[in-house]
Amino acid sequence: MALTLRSRKPRAAAVPKPAAPAARGRFISFEGGEGAGKSTQVRRLGEKLRSLGFDVVMTREPGGSPGAEAVRHVLLSGAAKPLGPVTEAMLFAAARADHVGATIRPALERGAFVICDRFVDSTRVYQGALGNVDPRLIRALERVAVGPTMPDLTIVLDLPAEEGLRRASARSGAGADRFESEDVTFHRHLRDAFRELAEREPERCVLVDAAADADGVADTVWRLVETRLLQEAAARGGGG
Repeated sequence: MALTLRSRKPRAAAVPKPAAPAARGRFISFEGGEGAGKSTQVRRLGEKLRSLGFDVVMTREPGGSPGAEAVRHVLLSGAAKPLGPVTEAMLFAAARADHVGATIRPALERGAFVICDRFVDSTRVYQGALGNVDPRLIRALERVAVGPTMPDLTIVLDLPAEEGLRRASARSGAGADRFESEDVTFHRHLRDAFRELAEREPERCVLVDAAADADGVADTVWRLVETRLLQEAAARGGGG
């Protein structure tokens, strides 16, 4: 009895599925006047997130990357002040472009939380609202330096100008920088400008009373981050 042999088609090799791209991280900025406690709250929030297993990058402006740190000295020493607020805004934008390209964007692309001490809102307030730089120029500089890389959450620490200056002057070993050395009237206007900014963009900006002790402010900040960002991050597996 003859047997009929059927040829089998070779099974196609399984094509491995491409790895899912890392979910974009989350970007948090802290803003406010001098002495409001931004650096302290950046550090405390970063430590809290790391304790939960998140990848965290803590950074600052001006600075946060080699190129931006080089510009930081020029800005905060007051060397650029005689050149006027337009030049200062351009220098901040140049530093910011390097910061975003070298530090912030790569961290967000790998899924990290980026926490920044000051960002675009400081330029909007210091050089824009107080320096009277044309807002169209401010926005144009943002488009070039930042593009779509805007904070998901901006926490504006609110403090009376007099108290902020007192705290700033009490910092051990820290002399007054270019902006701390301005008079109290400047700092009162600064506070008003930050409050107005927070009112204009409530979907991104939250005003937090910074007159409380550091623990109380940190608790408020944590509740905001947990409510606005962590619940979503947990849903998409952002921890670990």
